[in-house]
Amino acid sequence: MQRQGIDERMQQTHRGEPDQVRPDADGALVRRPIAPQRLVAAVASPEAGANVLFVGTARGFTNGVETTGLEYEAHDSMATEALERLCTTAVDRFSLLACAVEHRLGRIAIGEAAVAIATSAAHRRAAFEAAEWLMERIKREVPIWKCEEWADGRRAWVHAQPAAADRGGDEGHERGDGPVDAGRRRSRGRGRRR
Repeated sequence: MQRQGIDERMQQTHRGEPDQVRPDADGALVRRPIAPQRLVAAVASPEAGANVLFVGTARGFTNGVETTGLEYEAHDSMATEALERLCTTAVDRFSLLACAVEHRLGRIAIGEAAVAIATSAAHRRAAFEAAEWLMERIKREVPIWKCEEWADGRRAWVHAQPAAADRGGDEGHERGDGPVDAGRRRSRGRGRRR
């Protein structure tokens, strides 16, 4: 069963039931184009000094290889639960007023949005840091997989590299998404397929 999108779910009120979504923290998988402004509207608040929007799009070249499209698959219930948990954690960890995430599934053309993250906070630093933290955690923890389609007709599932901090480095934000041979993993075993 496909879950509601952010716009419908953000209108719900939290009454404490375990199956209710917190109105200030929401994550959803969608099979339609993402409308980023809808996410910004969902997190808007008169108390906000900052609303941050991150939109991850399908790019045309990865490591010099022309990409013609992407396809995303997920374990729907586990991925939705993980997105919601990450949003709730981000609200608490960064003192956000609200956050909303949508990740698209299915075929995505070059230039289209694959993921959008909106955060609102009293101050810009918290909103920016939360958006970046959420994107890194989504790539690492949410069971969503990415298949790249290349101009020469080949397709392959690609794997996210663990962040440098996970490898013991201090860079913290390096990611190595890119083409890999089917069945051969470039990561050191801790990254998720993305």
